[in-house]
Amino acid sequence: MWIILGVIAIVATVINLYMYKAGKDYKLAMALGLSFTALTMCAEYSLVNRWVKAEDWAALMDVVPGMERVLWFLVIVSIALNIAPILLEQKEKP
Repeated sequence: MWIILGVIAIVATVINLYMYKAGKDYKLAMALGLSFTALTMCAEYSLVNRWVKAEDWAALMDVVPGMERVLWFLVIVSIALNIAPILLEQKEKP
């Protein structure tokens, strides 16, 4: 599930940037991009929770250390890309 939500977050972010570049209202796409990023993180947390309940320590030891860094990076990139149009608009105003 987290993969599907992550792909939707990426698509919404690309739409956000495209709509800004085209001069259209991009705020809904921005909100969707950030919302699906949050939902992706919740889905990932639920997956880890299931592994803990099942006491699948091998899965936790294998996946969690590497995914932590990746998820931090992707969330930071998602936030930066989604708010970039707002920052660029502020920069353009006198």
